[in-house]
Amino acid sequence: MLRAVVLLLLLANGLFFAWSRGWLGTPPSHAQREPERLAAQVNPEAVLVLPPAKAQVAVQAARAAAQQCLEAGPFTDATISAAEEALAAVQLPAGGWSRVDPAAAAVWVVFAGRYPDAPQRNAREEDLRKYKLSYERIDAPADLAPGFVLSRHGSRDDAEAWIRVRVPAALKGVRAEQLPAPPPVFQLRVPLADAEQAERLRALPPGALAGGFRPCAAKP
Repeated sequence: MLRAVVLLLLLANGLFFAWSRGWLGTPPSHAQREPERLAAQVNPEAVLVLPPAKAQVAVQAARAAAQQCLEAGPFTDATISAAEEALAAVQLPAGGWSRVDPAAAAVWVVFAGRYPDAPQRNAREEDLRKYKLSYERIDAPADLAPGFVLSRHGSRDDAEAWIRVRVPAALKGVRAEQLPAPPPVFQLRVPLADAEQAERLRALPPGALAGGFRPCAAKP
């Protein structure tokens, strides 16, 4: 009886040895053993093992590179509240977005006017055509209209320089004027949106968001 048990053990060990060597077919765990697993690597030279400190810096840099700046707008005083309510649905972290109020650039014009009297206005138009000066008529603001704008500039100095060069001395009453600032407009900006946040922002209904979120405009 004992001899039979020993023979069975020897036979079982032999079968296991043959199976583990692959003589009876590839064992289920064979692909996970060395050296076959090493041989199956793809471009192992591209793997770089970093110390913990450098690895953390690399991870943070990769996350920062994946973030993007998104903005929606423009919005007026009448539409900004509804846009902010729509944005709240994304549940961004505190400080994750801001309302941006771009400063409107000053607009200076070379101006002739004000001419509420029609004959006087018509006479000035004749003068402008006589001197071959292009112009546009403006009907606002009330303290300037009706009148004529001959050119537009970013500063008083530029407007006055244009007058000295282009306006004949015989044409009186032409001066530099600053137009009133337009009503304020706003942008809603998410400066550091990760991939998941960007997807949720772009999925918001565009109606209340002036067309939806898009990449931030490049700074000049």
